[in-house]
Amino acid sequence: MTRYLFVTGKLAEPSLRRLLADLGPRIGIDYEIAVLNISVAALMTPAWVARHLRVPEGIDVVMLPGYCSGDLTPVASLSSARPVLGPKDLRDLPEHFGRKPRSDYGKFDIEILAEINNCPRLRLAEVLTKARQYRDAGADIIDLGCTPGEVWTGVGDAVRALRQEGMRVSIDSYDPREIAPAVAAGAELVLSVNSSNVDAAGDWGCEVVAIPDEPATLRGLDAVVERLAAKNVRFRIDPIVEPIGFGFAASLGRYLEVRRRYPQADMLMGVGNLTELTDVDSAGVNVLLAGFCQETGIRSVLTTEVINWCRSSIRELDLARRLVYFACRNRVPPKHVETGLVMLRDPKLRRHSREELAELAGIIRDKNFRIFTGDEQIHVINQQVHLEGIDPFSLFQQMTEGEDISPSHAFYLGYEMAKAVIALTLGKDYTQDQELRWGLIEAETQADQELQRKT
Repeated sequence: MTRYLFVTGKLAEPSLRRLLADLGPRIGIDYEIAVLNISVAALMTPAWVARHLRVPEGIDVVMLPGYCSGDLTPVASLSSARPVLGPKDLRDLPEHFGRKPRSDYGKFDIEILAEINNCPRLRLAEVLTKARQYRDAGADIIDLGCTPGEVWTGVGDAVRALRQEGMRVSIDSYDPREIAPAVAAGAELVLSVNSSNVDAAGDWGCEVVAIPDEPATLRGLDAVVERLAAKNVRFRIDPIVEPIGFGFAASLGRYLEVRRRYPQADMLMGVGNLTELTDVDSAGVNVLLAGFCQETGIRSVLTTEVINWCRSSIRELDLARRLVYFACRNRVPPKHVETGLVMLRDPKLRRHSREELAELAGIIRDKNFRIFTGDEQIHVINQQVHLEGIDPFSLFQQMTEGEDISPSHAFYLGYEMAKAVIALTLGKDYTQDQELRWGLIEAETQADQELQRKT
C-alpha cells in the first residue's frame, strides 16, 4: 500500500484530517499529515517546505498543496519519497485520486470557419490582425465576409496576404466578380452557391457551399446539387439554420432531411444565426449546436464574433467540438470532461460550513483578516472578530473600527471583498488571494499579478 505524507498549513489541518479519515480507506492509501508552521498552505514554496519538513521513514509520496509550485527538487532531496503536487483545493482530493487519464480526449473532426464581417470596410492590416486572432483561437479557415451591393476590389490582395501567412481562406460572397479573383489568389471555398451563381461555379476550380434558394422549403437545393455534381464541383450543403422565432425548430429538421437525402454529403452549419441573434452567452448555444452537428455528421461550422456576448465563440467552439467528439465516440454524457466551457458559475461549488468557519476562528492567532464565503454569507475572521454578512460596506466598517489601516491594505481588502460578493452572487468558489475561475476566458491581468505581489 502506498504511504502518503500530506503537507499542509495550520488553518487547513482540521479539514484535511476529516477528509482523509473518510477518503483514505475508500481509495486504499495509508497516510500521515505534516502540519508546518504557516497559517495558509498556499503561501508555501518548495524551498521553504524543504527547510521545515521532516519526512518520516516509510513514506512513498510527499503530496504538497497545489499552489506550492516551482522546482520540487529541494523536497525530493529530503528523502527517497517522491514529491507531487496535489489539487489547489484540498476538497478536490477525492476527484484527484479518482480521476482516470483520458488519453483520447482532445480529438475532433469538426472544422471551424471564422468569418471576418464586412471586410471591404476594413484596412488590410485590420483584416490580418483579426485573422491572426481567429486562427490562434482555433479557426481552421478564415472566411472573408463581403458587403452585399458592393464589389470588393481588394479581395485578391487580402486573400494573398492571408495565404502568405499559411492561413486557409474562404470567400463569403454570391458575386462572381469578387469570387473569381479571391479563388485565383488562393481561396479554397466559396460561400455560397444557389441558382443565382451556380453556372459560374465550374470555372472557379474550388469547393463551394450549396444552399437552397428558399430555405424554408429547401426549394432549389436539389437542382443546385445536381448541377454541381455534373460539373464535378466539390460541395458541402448548408440548409441554413434560422433564428429563434423565425423557424429555428423547423430549420433543424431540414438538416436532418438533407442528411436523409444525401447521406454521404459534406455539410456545414452557420451557427452565428443563433449565437449572434439570441440574448444569451454564446458558450451553451455553441455546445448544443456542436452536439447536433456531431451526431448528424455535419463536419464544418461557420461562426462570427461580432456582438459582445459572442466575443469568444471561436474558442468556445474549439473546446465544444472536442467535448462532443469525446461524448459521441465514447457514448458518455458530456459532463465532468471540459470545465473550460463553464464560465459564469463554477463546475463544483464548495462552501465552508458554519462549523468549519467557527473552528477556523478558534485557530487564528493573529490580526490578519481572512475572508471566506460560506452559508451564503461573507465571513471575515481574525484573532479578535468573526464577522459575517452580505453587505461588504457594513463588514468593512466593522473591520476598520479602531484599526489604523493603510490605503494600500484597505484597497486590498476591498478588492478581496468584491471578489467574495461576485462569487456569492454567481455561485462561484472564493479563495482569498486567488483569482476567481472563469473557464476559457480566465486570465490574470498584469494588475492582478502586481496586486498579489504587493500584498
